Amino acid sequence: MKNTDFVASWSGGKDSALAYYRALKLGMIPKKVLTMFEEEGEISKSHALPLEVVQAQVERLGVPLITMAASWGTYEEQFTYAMDACRAEGITHGVFGDIDLEGHLEWVLKTCAKSDITAVHPLWQMPRKQVVDQLLEEEFEAWIVVVNTKMMPASYVGKKLSKEIVEELDLAGIDACGENGEFHTIVVDGPLFSSRLPITLEKPVEKGDYVFTRVTLEG
Repeated sequence: MKNTDFVASWSGGKDSALAYYRALKLGMIPKKVLTMFEEEGEISKSHALPLEVVQAQVERLGVPLITMAASWGTYEEQFTYAMDACRAEGITHGVFGDIDLEGHLEWVLKTCAKSDITAVHPLWQMPRKQVVDQLLEEEFEAWIVVVNTKMMPASYVGKKLSKEIVEELDLAGIDACGENGEFHTIVVDGPLFSSRLPITLEKPVEKGDYVFTRVTLEG
């Protein structure tokens, strides 16, 4: 895979950041970053990050950002449109942060194949705890910005991911990687970024079974 161009699926969180990082270590070359947004185009899917925050992250990666707005009903159509555009520019690979959910893997492989894009999963089958441990070892800075209150306490919203937090989650029987949707993160610093992303985490708000903290840029 060395010297192959790729588009990265970028949620703004820890898994997409670590997958991107490992792709670079494989010698792959980043050409585009794709982030999927809610239908109105104001916040990202799942992680609920504002557009200007994602833009600021990707500026620090130094590659162009593609955004697509979609409902869950139009998600595949809009995703495929973005992949087609990347393939038309000569990009041959897509990098994704999935770890071990077979349904996610199958969807990505099938959908990328429609655009003649080869899907690459640098984190696939890594033990979940190892994913978080490596993230911290490589000195990524990530903050919990969304919590599913059916799966873990709302009090974790706004906390920085750390060895101590990982141990707490483990002891409580909560997946410290959040792969089942327990929580989502934002990465604000690490070896990928040209500088730290200056953010403020606002007061958490409830939305159904979820608690979110709105992320804003400082200054």
